[in-house]
Amino acid sequence: MTTTLAGTTPPITEKRKKNLLSDGQGTLAAILISPTMLVILFVVGIPILLSLRESVFIKYSTPDPTTGLIPEGETFVGLQNFTNIFANPTVVKGVWGPMDRLVNSFLNVTFFTVVCVVLETILGVAMALIMARAFRGKGFVRAAILVPWAIPTIVSARMWGLIFDADGVMNKILGQQILWLADNAYSQWAVIIADVWKTAPFIGLLTLAGLQTIPADVYEAAKVDGANAWQTFVRITLPMVKPALVVAVLFRTLDTMRMFDLPYGMIGQGKYSVETISMFAYYENNQLRYGSAAAYSLILFAYIVLVAFIFVKLLGADVIGDEETRALSEQRKRQKALAKAEGRKAKLAKSSITSGEFQS
Repeated sequence: MTTTLAGTTPPITEKRKKNLLSDGQGTLAAILISPTMLVILFVVGIPILLSLRESVFIKYSTPDPTTGLIPEGETFVGLQNFTNIFANPTVVKGVWGPMDRLVNSFLNVTFFTVVCVVLETILGVAMALIMARAFRGKGFVRAAILVPWAIPTIVSARMWGLIFDADGVMNKILGQQILWLADNAYSQWAVIIADVWKTAPFIGLLTLAGLQTIPADVYEAAKVDGANAWQTFVRITLPMVKPALVVAVLFRTLDTMRMFDLPYGMIGQGKYSVETISMFAYYENNQLRYGSAAAYSLILFAYIVLVAFIFVKLLGADVIGDEETRALSEQRKRQKALAKAEGRKAKLAKSSITSGEFQS
């Protein structure tokens, strides 16, 4: 004997037709991005896997004390390359005082990243505001601002090396004899100045793209309401340009953390005041210590991934920037929540029917 609830009708489920431009766009997107993903796999994925493999092997460069010969090939040592980093530290003296060479390079990277990104963000936003204005010769000004970013980094390093030379232009302007390219705190600021000069236009370019999406009616309404220039910038320009600016800052942060060519080409190798983790790994590789070089590279990779994750979680960096994708994702979440709610209601109704049968 079956019983049914009076006045209840089965839920009407509407079958939605999928097409390549709505709910079924995942297949089309996978097809379109597959060539790019294959390139990333070969350019990024395979080197990371090879680095993981190299980090658990060691190639001996010193003779065996028992035989007097240098062992050929590689030997599997597991995590020994990572444990040796902390068990056998190499003490060096830089700006931060005597400490482990890896810790010193880690502090240098963090210092360069924080100072450079902050200065580049301030100057980049100022450049974007200048380039967004309508004035005579705007095209020439935009080209002049973007020229430093187009110059190869190693060329910029050599150029700024000549500027900061003991007999260079910088000391002529300051009227002092400062050893900018020596192993001291001045060399750090020389690298920072060169990096800010080169890459601030990158943030300015992406910020300019965000500024051009702001409707002019918004500024006109703010002007009518009596807002001054600072209030307009803080309450209109900055919030509306935030998505593009956050992505630009994220890219520059990750790029600065792996800095290599600018301090290497400008200051040189073996200068602990400006040595980064990338430079340290390069030095280990040149000494034929491939295992430890791979270990240092993976530590830097983990540091970059951690910073990127925290950056996205705290500031909400919209790396993809696809409003339609976000809308579809939110729609799917709502549909799943609705389906769960209907499932719970169905279970409650079934349990009430079953309990009624037992009672009868």
